[in-house]
Amino acid sequence: MLAHSLHGRLQRIHIPHRFIYAALGALGVAVLMLLSVVGSYARMVWKVANYNSLQQEAQVLRERYDNLQRKARQTDEQLASLQLLADEVTTAYGVRTQLAGSLDLVGEAPGGDSLVPTMGETLAEYSYLRTTNLARRQRNIFSRADVNVLPGGWPVNGRLMAGYGVRSDPFSGEGSMHTGVDISAPMGTPVHAAADGIVLHAGWNGGYGRCVIIDHGNNYQTWYAHLSRMDVIEGEEIRQGEVLGAVGTTGRSTGAHLHYEVRIGSTPVNPYRFLARPSLVHAAAATSEFPF
Repeated sequence: MLAHSLHGRLQRIHIPHRFIYAALGALGVAVLMLLSVVGSYARMVWKVANYNSLQQEAQVLRERYDNLQRKARQTDEQLASLQLLADEVTTAYGVRTQLAGSLDLVGEAPGGDSLVPTMGETLAEYSYLRTTNLARRQRNIFSRADVNVLPGGWPVNGRLMAGYGVRSDPFSGEGSMHTGVDISAPMGTPVHAAADGIVLHAGWNGGYGRCVIIDHGNNYQTWYAHLSRMDVIEGEEIRQGEVLGAVGTTGRSTGAHLHYEVRIGSTPVNPYRFLARPSLVHAAAATSEFPF
């Protein structure tokens, strides 16, 4: 019943029960549809959040897999370098994996000790021989009057692509100290020694990849990194301008180039003033081994 507030008139409206039930049913259906929409939206939000989380985990796993692959490749190259070094040591010093001759010699001594040297004894003997040989070579080469121990000229014919000093790391994008210079050159381009010296290291060296380190005496060292091959062995005497390897992209490298360092007392210094020295350039020009 409806009553007018001013005139006081009453009006009666008859509403059938079926309309009331229909309205209540429609209201119930609307509430159910609203709840269904809200539930579907909540499930969609949960699935999106779960998908983003799974995507981040997949990215982390992918990066870990790439790192493991890179470490596996580095390990394989290190093993190859060690095998090459073992073969060279076997040839240079006559170290053999087993004793030749009568089978009685391969057995045990009367005191119960094996006549075959252990791996530790073999490595100790090799370290002693290498140290003695290196010291003897250093005395011989640095005592000559014609020795050129100061690095000079360019070790490879190429274009300077990165200098010495602070720069943006090509992998992380963050600032980092670049301890040498990068010289761009085609893969396999010969790399020459910057001065006379003794090869201290010829093998894998972490992010440097295949790396050759030459000691020039008077605390001078030169480093040649990311090589594709090495033509020298540790302890070898090398003269200025001789080939020590070839340009490559091993280790932490984005392309074929030579990373060249000059160190004084194990501290990297700016190689620019040594690149400007003309001695190596003149030596190369005289032999026509590599143009500039």
